[in-house]
Amino acid sequence: MMKATRIAVLFLGISWLASASYGYAQSDLPPAKILRSLQFVQDSVVMGDHSARDMQKYLLETIDTTLRTADASIFEDSRNADAALAYIMSGGNPQTLDYLVARDVQGHFDSRVINILQKYFNGRGVQVEKIITDILPEYRNGVLGPYLMLIAGNIAVTRDPAASLVFFDDARLTAPGTIIEEAALRRSIIAMIQMKQPDKTLQYVRKYAVRFLHSPYASQFADLFVGFVVESFGAVSKENIVEIADLMDPKRAEEIYLRIARQASLRGQVELARFATDEAEGLTSKTGDTSRMPLSKLYSGLAGVPSDAVHSATDTLASIPNDELSPRDIALRDAAKTIAEQIVRVPAASGSPPSQGDDPAGDGKTVLSASNDDVDAQKQSGQVVAGAPLREFFDKSRARLNEIDSLLEQEER
Repeated sequence: MMKATRIAVLFLGISWLASASYGYAQSDLPPAKILRSLQFVQDSVVMGDHSARDMQKYLLETIDTTLRTADASIFEDSRNADAALAYIMSGGNPQTLDYLVARDVQGHFDSRVINILQKYFNGRGVQVEKIITDILPEYRNGVLGPYLMLIAGNIAVTRDPAASLVFFDDARLTAPGTIIEEAALRRSIIAMIQMKQPDKTLQYVRKYAVRFLHSPYASQFADLFVGFVVESFGAVSKENIVEIADLMDPKRAEEIYLRIARQASLRGQVELARFATDEAEGLTSKTGDTSRMPLSKLYSGLAGVPSDAVHSATDTLASIPNDELSPRDIALRDAAKTIAEQIVRVPAASGSPPSQGDDPAGDGKTVLSASNDDVDAQKQSGQVVAGAPLREFFDKSRARLNEIDSLLEQEER
């Protein structure tokens, strides 16, 4: 409540400076002061105060207009020059950077930083990787330091995830409780996943879940977490998953479990899919929202198709009414039902049983007189022969479900 009040006062303090003559956001405040207001609002947003998002948009427009209309002499104060560059790195308009540079005849802006930002925003960040590393000590304790650390990490993450973590850690430790820390934590998770270190990945996942679960960017965190769990299940235990989910409100945790169940089902990870659907169903009593129960049944059924519970899976899938599923999920359910029905269909007889004339001894006792070991060996041999095509069928079934689901996702975009 206090934070919302502060933002409301801030909004009034800025908005009264808006110039009616321009018809758009303009302020007489210097860029450095507007930037501080923008940083405060952005930090409030990632901490969960989504009511501040309109104010964030307003301030971005205000500082952009101010930078484009102010006299160039305003940038003689290095704080305003740095504020202009920080604005660009805070979600501002990159074209404004080109506008300022084209008019910077006095050299108010550091050409090295300008070069870094122009290359970075044009997708050529790797060309300035050494430059940014060289100038970081100089800017470390200034307003631009955490932003440049974040960019350095983004440039390095694909080539060298371990090196990127150094930059991300510096960024979040230099700017705790800010939008910089939130972004650095998310990207640290990406780096750790690439490094295939589940234990350390979980440490960053836990930190993010504790600090920024209500950020508007937490949807990307959810995507990362679900993908990480499905890819690393085994190294990531059920207890690990529950620990992270317990940090969430029940509704959000239920959604995460359902998403894990879906991914695991399509990959044929029966144990994980069943665990996730069971956890999701268990949370229904807490949320009081039964609207997601059909999805739990769908994913439970999907998980059962490539398993010895295929008969039960078929019944589960058939019991879900169309009006409780989206068109996308109806198509997925129907595809799974078709595959399940093919699995349980009784095969046609491929030959007639042996006649007594096939008995070399002529007394019908050849098989019965065989040793128990021989009989067991024959059974095992038959299971091996039958197992190969069955596994192949399951693999093809999962591939078909994945293909159908991918097509449906593409159609929804």
